[in-house]
Amino acid sequence: MDNERLRVGIIGADTRASWSQVSHVPAIQALDGFELTAVATRREESAREAAAAFGAPHWYADPAALIHDDAVDIVTIAVRVPAHHDLVLAALDAGKTVYCEAPLGVSPEQTRALAAAAGPGRHVIGLQGRLNPAVRRAAQVIAGGGIGRPVQARVVSTSSGFGPVTMSAYDYFERADAGANLVTITAGHTLDIVEALLGDVTEVDARAETAWPRPTFADTGETGVREVPDHVDVLARTAGGTVFTASVLGGVAPGDATFRFELRGTEGWLTLTGGSLYGVQGGDLTLTSSASFEAPDAPAAPSLAAGPGLNVAEAYASLVRPDLTTPDFARAVHNAELTAAVARAAATGKRTSL
Repeated sequence: MDNERLRVGIIGADTRASWSQVSHVPAIQALDGFELTAVATRREESAREAAAAFGAPHWYADPAALIHDDAVDIVTIAVRVPAHHDLVLAALDAGKTVYCEAPLGVSPEQTRALAAAAGPGRHVIGLQGRLNPAVRRAAQVIAGGGIGRPVQARVVSTSSGFGPVTMSAYDYFERADAGANLVTITAGHTLDIVEALLGDVTEVDARAETAWPRPTFADTGETGVREVPDHVDVLARTAGGTVFTASVLGGVAPGDATFRFELRGTEGWLTLTGGSLYGVQGGDLTLTSSASFEAPDAPAAPSLAAGPGLNVAEAYASLVRPDLTTPDFARAVHNAELTAAVARAAATGKRTSL
C-alpha cells in the first residue's frame, strides 16, 4: 500500500440492498486517502450496475480477477460467510490487505486457520463497533478510573433481523451450518463492544430461544425453517472481574431497534445508547456519565454520522491512523471462540470458561 491513495476493491458490492452498498461504499467515498477502484459480484450484469452506481472504474464477474488486479490494494470481502474462506486465502496469496466482514469463518477452527494464514500483517475484521468514537471515549473514561472500579453492567442489544418476517435471499441466515446467525453476528458485535470497554470475557453462561421457528419470506409468501436462536441472554464475567448481562434480541421493528449499555462503578456510572436496524455496529452511540469527559473525537467520516458507514469508515481509517487500533484477525479468532462459548453454554445450560 505505497500509493498516495489506497485503492479498495469490494467483493459483494451489489446495488440491491447489500451491506456493502450502505456501509463500505459510502465509507470509502467519504474518507480522504481512499478510493473505490473495483467491484465484483457473481454476475456481469450486477457487476456493471455496481460499478456505474458506485463510480468504480473496474468491475468483475469473477472475484479472482478483482483479487489479482494490480490496481487494488485492499480487498474487501462482503459476501456470505461460507464464501469467506476461499476468498480470504486467495487475497492473502495475492499479497493484498484484506478487510473481511465478521464472522471471518463458519467456525472457530476455520477462523483460526485463516488467521494463521494471514500472519502478523494488518488485516481487518469487520468488528467496527469498537471503533465508534463514543465507545473509544467511554473506554478511556473507564480505564482512567472515572467511575472507579467497574462492578456491574447491563446490556440490551437488538436487531431488526432474525424476526418473524424475512426475505428469501436471507434464508441462509436461518441455517445452523452457515456460520451467520444472531449469536455469531448480533451477539458477536455486542460482546466485542463490551470487551472493548471492560476487557476480555473469561466466563459465560447463556440461554437461547427461537421465538419464530417458521419465519415468513415477505417476497414469496413461503415459510422457512429457522435452525438457530433469535433470542439469547448472556451472563458473563470479564478478566477484570466485572459481571454483566447482555440480552440480544432479533425481530425488533426497525424503528424500535435499540442498544443500551449501563455500567455501574464503585464511584459512578456510565451509559452508551443508540439504535440501528442493522444492530449496534451499524450506527452511532451517545455517551453519558457521572464522570466528566471530553466529547468523543470527530469521526473519520463526519458526513456519515447518521448511517452504517460511520463505524466502517473508522475501521478503514485504522489502517493509516496510529491513534486507532485495527480490529484484526486475532480479534476475529477471539470473537469466534467467545460466540462459540455462548452457544455451548446455551446448549448445555452450563457456565463455560474461555
